[in-house]
Amino acid sequence: MPKNINDMVMLIFICLCLWSLNGVFVADAVKSESVTEGESVSLNSSVTQIQTHEDIEWKFGDILIAKVNKNKESVFYNTTAAGRFRGRLRLDQTGSLTIINSRTTDSGLYTVSSSRDTINTINLTVYAHLPVPVITRDCSSSSSSSCSLVCSAVNVSHVTLSWFKGNSSLSSISASNLSVSLSLPLEVEYQDRNTYSCVLNNPIRNQTRHLNNTELCHTCAAGESSLITGLISAAAAGSLLIVAAVGIFWICRKKTHQEVQSGEEITYADPTFYKRRAQKSRAQEEEDVVYAGVVMRH
Repeated sequence: MPKNINDMVMLIFICLCLWSLNGVFVADAVKSESVTEGESVSLNSSVTQIQTHEDIEWKFGDILIAKVNKNKESVFYNTTAAGRFRGRLRLDQTGSLTIINSRTTDSGLYTVSSSRDTINTINLTVYAHLPVPVITRDCSSSSSSSCSLVCSAVNVSHVTLSWFKGNSSLSSISASNLSVSLSLPLEVEYQDRNTYSCVLNNPIRNQTRHLNNTELCHTCAAGESSLITGLISAAAAGSLLIVAAVGIFWICRKKTHQEVQSGEEITYADPTFYKRRAQKSRAQEEEDVVYAGVVMRH
């Protein structure tokens, strides 16, 4: 009990102050919110009643993005934060902020405050959509008794990739906030009939690919047969091309040789005649004829 009137007055004053603040704002520790990109998220201001003389402001980091003024009018600063929130913010009369069509770049620290004090701080994380992991067979590592499998996911961040046998985790690998590609191997016996699955998950979502051991572990054999058949076909086609090229070469060569032979020319020299004398006999006339030689030119 108060010992004197002054203590009584002080106690009443404190109670009145607490009563006047009740319903205006409640300060909380940093809260966390998570959402998948494309979804809307509401950030609670923790204000249950806004007094007419209070301005409520929202900041993204240190950047002012929205405000409810004394007249309870909503004001949005679309050009701040590189314009990333343009047309995507909503404010209700309690000062709660809604972000529609959320993006991964919206992740960060949001602070709501009055003209007197910080009311609430929220750490928002916007996760990218999760792809369904892909399971393939690694033919180069498979043996006659076991099948080598690889589960992979590309361009992911803040995720964990895991192999499960039934409900038991066999192995896992995680990615940080950097966009990377993940792959996780698994060896399965051909006769193994257990249920296997590959799961990609972040803190709020997961995507699962179930293993069809019977179908997937026979893919390589068919692929190898197709490869061998393709190599044989290619070799046969190559041999035919070589034979055809050689045949064409010899035909062309033979034709060229024949043309050269048919093009041989015979050149005859003009004969020279001497005037015969009338007194000579026929035998003598024949002796006076001179025959020029015949030259063959190729």
